[in-house]
Amino acid sequence: MADQEQADVRLALARLRQEHEDYDVAINAMISTGCDALRIQRMKKKKLSIKDKITSIEDQIIPDIIA
Repeated sequence: MADQEQADVRLALARLRQEHEDYDVAINAMISTGCDALRIQRMKKKKLSIKDKITSIEDQIIPDIIA
């Protein structure tokens, strides 16, 4: 992977991690204010989708080591 390409991937990863954290804070705020359970569930689903994207990008960055 080229240096520029790797830097772009790492930047995307950092943005996704921040977005994941933002969803976490928002979900906790919604729970504490007694928001609608359906809206909270939708937010959790989006957060999980972001986590899956993070995992996928991390798999691209970190090569598999075969023992």
